[in-house]
Amino acid sequence: MRIAIVNDVRAASEALRRVVSSLPSHTVAWIAADGVEAIAMTKRDRPDLILMDLIMPHLDGVQATRQIMASTPCAILVVTATVSGNISLVYDAMGFGALDAVDTPTLGPTGELTGAAALLEKISTVAKLLGTSTDARRPTHPIEAAAAPRLLVIGASTGGPKAIADLLQPLPRDWPVAVVVVQHVDVAFSQGLATWLGERTGQTVRVAEHGERPQAGAVLLAGTNDHLVLTKHGTLEYREEPREIFFRPSVDVFFESVADHWRQAGVALVLTGMGRDGAKGMLRLRTSGWHTVAQDEATSVVWSMPKAAIELGGACQVLAIDQMPRAITSRLTAG
Repeated sequence: MRIAIVNDVRAASEALRRVVSSLPSHTVAWIAADGVEAIAMTKRDRPDLILMDLIMPHLDGVQATRQIMASTPCAILVVTATVSGNISLVYDAMGFGALDAVDTPTLGPTGELTGAAALLEKISTVAKLLGTSTDARRPTHPIEAAAAPRLLVIGASTGGPKAIADLLQPLPRDWPVAVVVVQHVDVAFSQGLATWLGERTGQTVRVAEHGERPQAGAVLLAGTNDHLVLTKHGTLEYREEPREIFFRPSVDVFFESVADHWRQAGVALVLTGMGRDGAKGMLRLRTSGWHTVAQDEATSVVWSMPKAAIELGGACQVLAIDQMPRAITSRLTAG
């Protein structure tokens, strides 16, 4: 995989170069010192992955991510000195299409690398995302949800945080609808993402707890590196299986469990994202009577997931993100 490095600190760039070069499957495509240079170099030579710093002169990593994803989109991993210390900027970058974030490895006085393993793990996940499609989970039990609210389920990946915020903000507060979101995000960021979404939208957003039920008027976010599933008892649980699906949490796994176990048909959305996760699950929901909507290409940061759902026949509608709130509200509050 050809990987570009964007960082204004020479020692950090060298640490990243050493990490990338440590495996024969990775090569350094180029190194840029700031966001302006990164945009220009991406246009001339688009890499497979960009390791993007956040705090840089001239143009920071958030705006560089926004401009690159708008003009020459490619996979971007935020690599910054402290993810926890820049968490708001991390979510902003993810909203514009960054896939994930990790702390920058450091070089010790004798040249030893610290933090390389975490970065290599993130790069490995991106490599799978770029070259693999998922296998959907095979359903098991057909059952129920007694006295359950109407249900809106959402799957998203690259660019998802901003799309989800844009979707949730216009929706009614305290309406008789439960919302469950599966966003590809590491467990380290799930609680912060829930807080960020709540602050951005005014909705009640929190991480789903193992064993609880979807609740009307609340937005529950999948919050671990295991898959979120709906059980035959109408409760939400986290499960390791199926282990072979590397998207964790998987939209397909969640959607298929909902098709198996939720009594009343609701609305399912597949939003912006890289890969094919959600396509098979959306088709299952559509054939179970659900109204299914895929985000259109023009408003998606990356159109792979919605496109896959459309091509598989899983989407009843294709809408821009700003058209979805009215359509959802009309569908879920009618009758």
